[in-house]
Amino acid sequence: MVEEDDKKLVNGGSSRGNRAVIASEAEETEEEELPVEVIDDDEDLLDDYPPDVDEIELVHLRISTIAALKLERFKQVQKLCLRQNHILDIEALETLAATLIDLDLYDNKIGHIHGLEELMNLENLDLSFNKIKHIKRINHLVGLKNLYFVQNRITRIEGLEGMTVLKNLELGANRIREIENIDHLTALEELWLGKNKITELKNLSTLTKLRILSIQSNRLTKIEGLDNLSSLEEFYISHNAITEISGLEHLKNLRVLDVSNNQITKLENLKHLTHLEELWASNNKLSSFEEVEKELSGSEELVTVYFEGNPLQREAVATYRNKIKLALPRVKQIDATFVRM
Repeated sequence: MVEEDDKKLVNGGSSRGNRAVIASEAEETEEEELPVEVIDDDEDLLDDYPPDVDEIELVHLRISTIAALKLERFKQVQKLCLRQNHILDIEALETLAATLIDLDLYDNKIGHIHGLEELMNLENLDLSFNKIKHIKRINHLVGLKNLYFVQNRITRIEGLEGMTVLKNLELGANRIREIENIDHLTALEELWLGKNKITELKNLSTLTKLRILSIQSNRLTKIEGLDNLSSLEEFYISHNAITEISGLEHLKNLRVLDVSNNQITKLENLKHLTHLEELWASNNKLSSFEEVEKELSGSEELVTVYFEGNPLQREAVATYRNKIKLALPRVKQIDATFVRM
């Protein structure tokens, strides 16, 4: 188990760096420039790469143009990673079209999407931490399985037509106000929408394979629109304005529920979640140990609970942990501390 701050990092973004919650927990300020190797203008960064290399990774080298890399020399590249550079335009990739599967342009200065027209074999595309305002000119990439747009300037979900095999979509830390234009993404298993301006959970009913839904740090006041998501295993809705736990009736497979930092006054409507392993309910307005026992004592798989920052923790003081242990004897972790057996 991990402490709550670390848990937020784990839950807030995918395995590619927990980007959504890192962005949601910090202000959008310029990061301090770290010292990097100074590259001469005429230096060939790929001089030591063999012509049959299948992976090229050039990170934090102040590269400004892809064309200068002369990628046409390489005929078998499957993964190209150019993270943390100064790239303005996506260009000169057509010679990699036959083999390129994974393109990572995380943390550059890209403002417009183009130059991907011939990359029909792409399965993974990462354009996170750029300056993109519109999702355009990617709907021909019908083989995409993972698509990352974390921390851009996107205001609308669009341009995803044809992506029927997409499994993971990350749009955290943008300026999106509405969940829309995703009903055709029927293969989707993970949807990350943390730190946007979304006010309503809707247009999710066709995403019946969804396992993870993260919509932390938005403007939601109600849990709704989840009736068809019976495959959902992890649901993160912390840092909103939720006042009650409801709308979870059909989520029989839910393992992780995070409702922290809301305005919830009563612990309720959780009894049916028989596979629940982790409940995160810190910093709400919960005051009743009786509700804790009533709703969760029958959850045989429950191992972690977080209730710190609620009246039941603040007012009970020294007896808080003992009361939780008595109510939930199977639990192995209460807040950030393991239970002594």
